[in-house]
Amino acid sequence: MRSPLSRQTQTELLPPGAVVLAMISITTGVSFARTLFPLIGSSATTVLRLGLASIILSIIMRIWRIRIPLRTLPAILPYGMSLGIMNLLFYMAISRIPLGVALAVEFMGPLALAVSFSRNKSDFLWTGLAVIGLFLLLPLRHDPHPVDPTGMLFALGAGVCWAIYILAGKKAGAAFGTYAPTLGMITGTLTILPFGITQFGSQLLHPHVIWDAVALAALSSAFPYSLEMYALRRLPTKTFSVLTSGEPAVGAIMGMFLLGEHLPLPDWLGIAAIVTASLGTTLMNRRKAI
Repeated sequence: MRSPLSRQTQTELLPPGAVVLAMISITTGVSFARTLFPLIGSSATTVLRLGLASIILSIIMRIWRIRIPLRTLPAILPYGMSLGIMNLLFYMAISRIPLGVALAVEFMGPLALAVSFSRNKSDFLWTGLAVIGLFLLLPLRHDPHPVDPTGMLFALGAGVCWAIYILAGKKAGAAFGTYAPTLGMITGTLTILPFGITQFGSQLLHPHVIWDAVALAALSSAFPYSLEMYALRRLPTKTFSVLTSGEPAVGAIMGMFLLGEHLPLPDWLGIAAIVTASLGTTLMNRRKAI
């Protein structure tokens, strides 16, 4: 018979485990997105992904059963809009730069959010390390395959939206509970629809496109955002921010195995610096909290 302590420990591990599983799912889904970019473009791929994910979750959650009072709109609109724009900018980034690099640059948003919530002076040192990591990723060196600067800007913009998404997600989760991811994706789809609808064409009805889009919607939206909302409702904002510190490394590894993206040493060092900065922030704050 299991002790109450073991059950409590398992319960405490579920939210962090959900965040890790969400990271793996999102980075795996990128392989399906890359097959769609040449056919319908990154903007249309984003709209298709969020739109199909909205339909999947709406059916599962029976979204038609709930009512949305006007007074609750300020809780869901920032969450959904930041979700949609974040995904649009991120897909525009990975259409130009490697997955691991895009995730590392995008992660500057949550890292900056984590540091802003901290009162420890040591966090400024970790922030400096993160800036060094970003500098190593910038296309400043002579390289036969330099990183696209426009893609870097898209990734930075996605990072800003990611920070807003984390802050808004707490309020959306409190107001709508398990319905928040579905309502957020519907709002996000409507937000970016004007950017992607012009790229829709005859290729949209191809069976290969439909299958990849459904797999992408499940792996990169419906499943991971539900896991993230589960974690957001049970973890402090700062804890959630720093738990995702491994995502750039996960993305670089998945990009290497699934997409054949082999990064030069400076890029790996830059990713490692950003991951280390986040882990350092986490460990130092946990140590001072004990």
